[in-house]
Amino acid sequence: MSELVYLDHNATTEPCAEAIEEMLDSLHTVWANPSSTHAPGQAARRALADARTRVAAFLGCQGAELVFTSGATEANHMAVLGALERDPARQRVVLSAVEHPGMLALATRLRAQGFAVDLIPVDAHGRLDLVVANALIRNDVALVSVMGANNETGVLMPVGELAALAHAAGSLLHVDATQLLGKTPARSDAGGADLWSVSAHKVHGPKGVGALIVRKGLGWPPLFSGRQERGRRGGTENMPGILGFAAAAERAGRTLAHDVAHMRALQARLEAGLRAALPEAHLYGARAERLPNTTCLRFGTLDAEQVLGKLERAGVIASSGAACTAGGTQPSHVLLAMGEPALHARASVRLSLGRETSADEIDRTIAAAVKVIGPLLESTRESTHPAAESVAA
Repeated sequence: MSELVYLDHNATTEPCAEAIEEMLDSLHTVWANPSSTHAPGQAARRALADARTRVAAFLGCQGAELVFTSGATEANHMAVLGALERDPARQRVVLSAVEHPGMLALATRLRAQGFAVDLIPVDAHGRLDLVVANALIRNDVALVSVMGANNETGVLMPVGELAALAHAAGSLLHVDATQLLGKTPARSDAGGADLWSVSAHKVHGPKGVGALIVRKGLGWPPLFSGRQERGRRGGTENMPGILGFAAAAERAGRTLAHDVAHMRALQARLEAGLRAALPEAHLYGARAERLPNTTCLRFGTLDAEQVLGKLERAGVIASSGAACTAGGTQPSHVLLAMGEPALHARASVRLSLGRETSADEIDRTIAAAVKVIGPLLESTRESTHPAAESVAA
């Protein structure tokens, strides 16, 4: 069997050679605690400062604005909880209705604690409703928080417009930029966001490391108390992870324009091929501005888990926007928010390309889909339109 085609890059990316090499080297050369005053500790401290500068250059911020975390989930919590703590007069948070499940779970927890959380709806194409956003963002809002791009549909959020609305109300804007890295030229110093969250493993770095960018001049309460990260995030720094992040960031920055154009061309090839071969394929977010690597679609009403299982056995790895539970597959909350019925929301499949995805892999994916999904759709057609029974003479 030929090598698997991996089309789940929105979930995680393979660590690049540069990141692996630098992480391994760090375990031998800068393993000391960077908070120690002895020579090995100071060597580690210099390596940490250098890595901070390299990551900051890629993200478009100053090194002093960068707070290393365990990933975007921690950074998101630090942004939301910090905003509520720093301004007791503002005890409301505004999110989009299509945020990552981790953020929506945090919203549920905050409501249980007495905080107000409002959700901005999206239209049928996944685009944020700015009219409703304008009505929701008032002077009691501590923070407006949205994904830069939705992880399921790839639809981009209007960060600039939201920044203007938030700042007019005296509020702050936080962007979960996890899906933007390596797929767009977006930088934290453009668009007006006050806080940015990222994860290294979405851009061919290691898991377990990320960052929150806190705009210069904002005092920010720590999620974990301690003296590290300028007092904003306690705990001994994850040196191998941070150095791997720096290497991955530099690698991504060198070829970003080429990578984006490459993925966009392959995305068009994939979507055109699937829709031509399988007319029941319905693409989500087609009329919205999207990431160049993300294709979210359903094949008629075929259950996503059935489709994904068939594709994997045919050599293609993809994912579903729906959350799998012990009791079965739950409908995608993103598609429900877009007005899709539960039957369709349970059928969504996400194919997310990477910078090393090839045209041959796209063609193999289309061929595999025709081979394993085509018969399922044909069976569905036959059951929906059974042949007329013959009439006895």
